[in-house]
Amino acid sequence: MDGLVEFKTGDGVRVVVEGVEDEDGARLVSRGDGPARAARTFEESLEGVRAAAASALRVFRDGTLRPDAVELEFGVKLSAEAGAVIAKGTAEGHLVVKLSWAPEPGPARPGGPNAAARS
Repeated sequence: MDGLVEFKTGDGVRVVVEGVEDEDGARLVSRGDGPARAARTFEESLEGVRAAAASALRVFRDGTLRPDAVELEFGVKLSAEAGAVIAKGTAEGHLVVKLSWAPEPGPARPGGPNAAARS
């Protein structure tokens, strides 16, 4: 198991997460008792992931595809020094994008589900 990393939220709440291994296989080692303390708040650590999500949404909602819904899935690892890091799901990285379109409503049919509302 990797070492523990302690983050504080903006309002001072303590959040402890399991740390990550770096690419060389080195593990986080805390000094003394308890988890290593993160250099940033929990919210500051997630800011880069938020910015990446906002950027990806701009790309998929640029008017070309015009989906009704966009779903983004990031794997996120937390590190004491780096904060939140988009985790590798494969050798290249991890980002799942799902776009969906609702069928266009057709003309109302006589006797259909909305017929009573029209009468």
